[in-house]
Amino acid sequence: MIEFFQNGIGQLGHGLIGYIVPFLFVLTIVVFFHELGHFLVARWNGVKVLTFSLGFGPELAGFNDRHGTRWRISAIPLGGYVKFFGDESEASTPSAEALQNMTAAERKDAFHHKRVGQRAAIVAAGPIANFLLAIVIFTALFTFFGKPSTAAKVDSIQAGSAAEKAGFQSGDVITSINGKAITSFSDMQRIVGISAGEQLNVTVKRGNASVDLKATPEQREVKDNFGNVHRLGVLGITRATTAGEATTERVDPATAFVLGVRETWFVVDRTFSYIGGVFTGREAADQIGGPMRIAQISGQVATIGLTALIHLAAVLSISIGLLNLFPVPLLDGGHLLFYAVEAVRGRPLSERAQEMGFRIGLGLVLMLMVFATYNDILHLAGS
Repeated sequence: MIEFFQNGIGQLGHGLIGYIVPFLFVLTIVVFFHELGHFLVARWNGVKVLTFSLGFGPELAGFNDRHGTRWRISAIPLGGYVKFFGDESEASTPSAEALQNMTAAERKDAFHHKRVGQRAAIVAAGPIANFLLAIVIFTALFTFFGKPSTAAKVDSIQAGSAAEKAGFQSGDVITSINGKAITSFSDMQRIVGISAGEQLNVTVKRGNASVDLKATPEQREVKDNFGNVHRLGVLGITRATTAGEATTERVDPATAFVLGVRETWFVVDRTFSYIGGVFTGREAADQIGGPMRIAQISGQVATIGLTALIHLAAVLSISIGLLNLFPVPLLDGGHLLFYAVEAVRGRPLSERAQEMGFRIGLGLVLMLMVFATYNDILHLAGS
């Protein structure tokens, strides 16, 4: 434990500038747009918003707008919330007694007196805003900085690798994998990286001929430039890029938007694939990280540049949007589950059933936080 604090604090010691500031920059953007989604749709549906908070705990600074909403920055910057008129807590749990004693005028402003469809739209707006933010960021990056377009050429093959077993030859250019066109080496790496143990149908251009190969990537531990270990599928081919070959292709805004949607879907698909892999034993749960891991990665990515940090914000936005859609009471997905039951039954669940659900949800969220923090500690200790 002493060694961990020596290593961990040593890494975070340069942290205020190196880790904390990039972490807060990324997290604040993501949380702000998530809560803004709830806020805007609530306003459009005539719900009075009492509080819009970035962070939890005591207020550090704030102001009231002309509609009576308190906009605040709070002391614990690990999330945020929007509190509606009629909410008993920041988790939007209702106060049955307060709702019952409301006047007709107050009911018009109360979140819990809106139709079930309106409440569902308000709740779903947060995660949807996260996905839209990611698409906008990716679209802007593709528009202004372009798309990598280095050909997926095979320059060398590792002995005994999956590529050698599949029959790859030096000089091959990969043109498609499982029917999907490959336009760059990074496109190939992305598909191979998430396909360890899965047979891929690969088409290569060999001279003037088109050759079909079957290759099964092997899972290996690969270190990135910061020393972080990732388990990825690997074919065992390398690309020796020469000057002028590593280029970026500028695209028009419409094409960039399509690429942005695809990039967002890739992160969604990869996340579900990983979660499914954890439950089936194909993936290790030690890749699940919490605030300390995000802070570390934010600091590392910030050394590359602002563009890379904004790209990280898009990926984190998708992750937070997905997490909030899980059907766990206390999260947005849990509220949506309750509303779905209400729509089917024609009336909401009993107050006791909802209270039990929120308690179970709180327990699950706390368990996930503890597990993620444990992984963070092990990761930092081993760094």
